[in-house]
Amino acid sequence: MTEPLAVPVRAERDYEVLIGRGVRARLTALLPEGVRVFLLHPPALSDAVDTVATTLSEAGHQVLRHCTPEGEAAKTALVATECWAALGRASFTRDDVIIGIGGGATTDLAGFVAASWLRGVQVIQVPTTLLGMVDAAVGGKTGINTGEGKNMVGAFHSPMAVLADLDWLSTLPAADLRAGMAEIVKCGFIADPAILTQIEADPEAAADPAGTVIGELIHRAVAVKADVVSTDLKEAGRREILNYGHTLAHAIEHQEQFRWRHGDAVSVGMVFAAELAARAGLLAPEVVTRHREILTRLALPTGYRGDVWPALREAMGRDKKARGSALRFVVLTEVGAPTRLDDPDPVWLQDAYAAITEERR
Repeated sequence: MTEPLAVPVRAERDYEVLIGRGVRARLTALLPEGVRVFLLHPPALSDAVDTVATTLSEAGHQVLRHCTPEGEAAKTALVATECWAALGRASFTRDDVIIGIGGGATTDLAGFVAASWLRGVQVIQVPTTLLGMVDAAVGGKTGINTGEGKNMVGAFHSPMAVLADLDWLSTLPAADLRAGMAEIVKCGFIADPAILTQIEADPEAAADPAGTVIGELIHRAVAVKADVVSTDLKEAGRREILNYGHTLAHAIEHQEQFRWRHGDAVSVGMVFAAELAARAGLLAPEVVTRHREILTRLALPTGYRGDVWPALREAMGRDKKARGSALRFVVLTEVGAPTRLDDPDPVWLQDAYAAITEERR
């Protein structure tokens, strides 16, 4: 294994995100001698987790495994309760470690269970999807969903480490890999324009899980998030920029009962945010066009149904960034220059949404 790239994150306890091929092999080196581990994973990864569990057992660790539902179905109070029950039956202590192996939903759940069990035990995140590597597993935000919205219950709880093993990417369905690219594009628009330039130069190479470009893009995206998180761990101000495109995205996910991939919803949400910024006189039309062109070349969606605006508007009112009845959006004034738009004119909102409805694409 070549030496991985390490991205430091400063938090209530500092940690590193290790990015490279084969980095999951470093898991045993991170664990204190003799601790028990609780492996959370979805069914699709059972065979791969067998290998991880065997390696940990051979290193002297007692391994407890807990299989969770696939995707967002894992992020419920019921599943969290089942995890707590399993930890209780095992007399899991603060000296032991939870390990989340899976996509963003799994690492969100693992982090939340770790944050809440005994008021906080250690967690190591092993994201296996592109979305998990560049977003969900990094930054210490954990959470579960409720009937009222996505990630409405959660905690800030930083991991011991994040192991982003690029070898997992070749196992992903093409649609999941594509959706993960949306979060990389987001990092390009809010902070690192070189990401956009690299994708525009060769979108196919950028999204090739076996290639070299994707590793560099992941490194750049993680570096953006690490920089933001290290200066604003608990979203007191600057960290909000990481929510670019997410206000509408979360409303779409809720409307779709989480059948849409998160990255697909974020893709639509970014185009909406760009259209909104243009109507507020903040963003040049050519940057709006650039959003559509980059996302389209990655085969990501840029529009949504025109008949559900009232429901989406109501759902956005429950977004965590809303204050009272006022909506707040992260928008751009130019590439790499995010700001916040508070309580935008309802006409701007409707016009921006009309511009992304599928009927007008």
